[in-house]
Amino acid sequence: LTSCTPCFHRPSICSGNHKLQQRNTFFGRFRHFLDVIDPRTLFVTAKRLQESVELLHRFKRGTLPPGVTDAQLWEAQKIKQAIIHPDTGEKILMPFRMSGFIPFGTPVVVGLLLPNQTLVSTIFWQWLNQSHNACVNYCNRNASKPAPISKFVQGYLGAVTSAVSIAVGLNVLIQKASRFSPTTRLLVQRFIPFPAVASANVCNVVLMRHSELSEGISVLDSSGNVVGTSKVAARHALLETALTRVVLPMPILVLPPMIMAALEKLPLLQRQRRLVLPVHSLVCLTAFGLALPLAISLFPQMRCKPQIIL
Repeated sequence: LTSCTPCFHRPSICSGNHKLQQRNTFFGRFRHFLDVIDPRTLFVTAKRLQESVELLHRFKRGTLPPGVTDAQLWEAQKIKQAIIHPDTGEKILMPFRMSGFIPFGTPVVVGLLLPNQTLVSTIFWQWLNQSHNACVNYCNRNASKPAPISKFVQGYLGAVTSAVSIAVGLNVLIQKASRFSPTTRLLVQRFIPFPAVASANVCNVVLMRHSELSEGISVLDSSGNVVGTSKVAARHALLETALTRVVLPMPILVLPPMIMAALEKLPLLQRQRRLVLPVHSLVCLTAFGLALPLAISLFPQMRCKPQIIL
């Protein structure tokens, strides 16, 4: 049964069973997704992309020139998968590629975690975060089967509404909590983005994929052929996807406030307040870079079950 989400998991397109089998382990999946989110592919030229695509075509036709190594083939596949959508064959816009998720998403994370948020800034950063996520999801969607755009709009509106509502609501509650000192209130406010983003992520998954619970998802045999659909598989897939969406923002939105609370007490940052934002950005980038591959490696793309109820 498949437990993948369209935005984080993409099918392999060339042979290499030893590498595919490595994805049955957490460490194997972690190494694979480090390749998927490698930001160096953002700088691949159009000529290099064309050469990689042509090399893979020649591999499939069995007309490879002598001297081409397996490493070159895997590098060509990495480049193609990072830039070209596997179903539509179209180039994905740079900000919405998986390799661009961290570089383009980090400024949004920094904005979410800025201290002394106003009502307007809270709404703006939550909206921007969910908009970026929605664009990444749509551009990396599974397009093998047509899906109505209304599903993505529904998921987007639900995610934005839940994120903004929870963030604004918690901010108002904290502001009215008289027992908090100004310092404690500022510290607690820094952790508000996590429950807002996590709940919005779950809301997005439920709204976009709720039909799978009633219709089921495809079940494949060992040769990759569809043998039926399963509602049990759908429940497992949605649960694992939702858990991934909760785990992903946890280190990104929880660790930086804790680290910055300690770093801001250092004499250097006390004297040089202009260094706070660059240090904050570096901390967020590091947390994001570690959290993304760890979170999306939690569960395998394809889960094998000896018995399953269709």
